[in-house]
Amino acid sequence: MPRYSGPWTAALALALAAGAGATLCCLYLTTTKRINNEIRNGVLDLIGNTPLIRIASLSEETGCEILAKAEMLNPGGSVKDRVALQIVTEALQEGRLRPGALITEGTAGSTGVSLAMVAAALGCSCAITMPDDAAVEKANMIQAYGATVERVRPVSIVHPDHPVNVARRRATDTPGALFADQFENEANYRAHLKTGEEVWRQTGGRVHAFVSGAGTGGTIAGVSRSLKARNPRVRVFLIDPPGSSLFNKVKRGVMYTFEEAEGKRLRNPFDTITEGIGINRLTANFGRALIDDAFRGTDREAVEMAQYLLRNEGLWVGSSAAMNCVGAVKAARVLGPGHVVVTLLCDGGHRHLSKFHNPEYLAEMGLSPLSQGRGLAFVK
Repeated sequence: MPRYSGPWTAALALALAAGAGATLCCLYLTTTKRINNEIRNGVLDLIGNTPLIRIASLSEETGCEILAKAEMLNPGGSVKDRVALQIVTEALQEGRLRPGALITEGTAGSTGVSLAMVAAALGCSCAITMPDDAAVEKANMIQAYGATVERVRPVSIVHPDHPVNVARRRATDTPGALFADQFENEANYRAHLKTGEEVWRQTGGRVHAFVSGAGTGGTIAGVSRSLKARNPRVRVFLIDPPGSSLFNKVKRGVMYTFEEAEGKRLRNPFDTITEGIGINRLTANFGRALIDDAFRGTDREAVEMAQYLLRNEGLWVGSSAAMNCVGAVKAARVLGPGHVVVTLLCDGGHRHLSKFHNPEYLAEMGLSPLSQGRGLAFVK
């Protein structure tokens, strides 16, 4: 019998020895109950229920209350911890994953970190495939959790060597392996139904708008459905980075972006320095989203916002979190003063040191920050 780890080990080992089989793989859910409100039972019990913080400078400059879920305080450092736990939990409950088995995924990095952490906590192995232009910090973190990383060149999703397709093949070729499939696995959006519940509880139901970017679409789908189920008048805004087609899908019903036009598509695409959001295909999770309107964001706005938050709030955030805050400002301007706008700080800046927070890299890209003070003129 392979070695397992975690507080559910004894019960599970006994069950397996007795022939109970894979259906008891979900025992960890019932044997890791919180001891009390002050003591958490293991790293997985730290996921979710993140603080909702007021971003004072943005609130004062816009006249709205701009609030953000501090998702970088999840134990794996990002909002993707919620998704990884939900995907693995459902697979265990349904008998599609057994202890010690392999979990694979294709990702720009953050989901890989979270899956590697969850796999380590539950005694599984993990193999992540990611594009070679993603920040190297993420690959290093994944490997630190004991997972393997394969970096491949960025290609279209229809190419067999796209990270998602490589990860899918690896799972198919490995008996008992689970392909997490974060883009199409609706456990993703279901994880964020709880995120929406938290937002509603933490605001006391006083929330007028939610703003988020979309990569897999799980966050904006789950939160939008959760909030609109409680108040259909809550407005949901998408913020979309360069090179993504989702803005036009929301605004015009057509998946199109200038960078995808004939004669514009690059062989090895590079459209934005913002990692983790933006996509040129519809996913099952995004199809669940209830979105009222959309904004475009630029790399310049994201870079300036990241420095703005450092300068005025001491908040060190990643690229998608910075873009979300750009979207929150745009939403506040549309709604007018006196409204409550909520967004997510997806991850922290520590996993973006080699690119998004690298002065030399930004200079090479012509994106060195220029703004100073508390003004928001850089948000167009």
